[in-house]
Amino acid sequence: MKKIEIVGYNRANLGRSASNELRADAMVPCVLYGGTEQVSFYSPMILFRELVYTPDVFEVTLNIEGKIYLAILQATQFHPVNDVMLHADFMLITPDKVIKIEVPIKLTGTAVGQTKGGKLNHKIRKLKIQGAAKDIPDYIELSITDLDLGKSIKVASVKAEGFKILTAQNIPIAEIAVPRALRGK
Repeated sequence: MKKIEIVGYNRANLGRSASNELRADAMVPCVLYGGTEQVSFYSPMILFRELVYTPDVFEVTLNIEGKIYLAILQATQFHPVNDVMLHADFMLITPDKVIKIEVPIKLTGTAVGQTKGGKLNHKIRKLKIQGAAKDIPDYIELSITDLDLGKSIKVASVKAEGFKILTAQNIPIAEIAVPRALRGK
């Protein structure tokens, strides 16, 4: 997993009005779960740009007033109208702790069907997997070079090394669509 650091500050006041004041100051109220106690903190909104607006999976080093935690971003909430980040939930991790996370799929190669005029349809872009934090990959790489017209590659064909795939096995990841001009042949 890629790594990123977020600096945070302990929250003295909890509740809606205190959270709204933080958001007005461009801060994001956050919670860290998974330890002996949950930690409520806030962090500048600008620090979340690289973490949230990317398909990559990150191991987050939370520096909350000098105390260091390793975590993953579990959930985020955004305002429905102006897309301002309202809240972030983090899950505390240790290298051997089993976690569930979505990992991006990276397709490599050019399919045989594409060279014949077919169109590549990338059906799902992430797989939900479960495993120890140390075994979670940055992405899952799949070769599509053998895909012909009308064929697809399914979740069942992904080789899981050190983790378990939770996404249904019969779901197609990518397929080569047959163009209308070639259907009559």
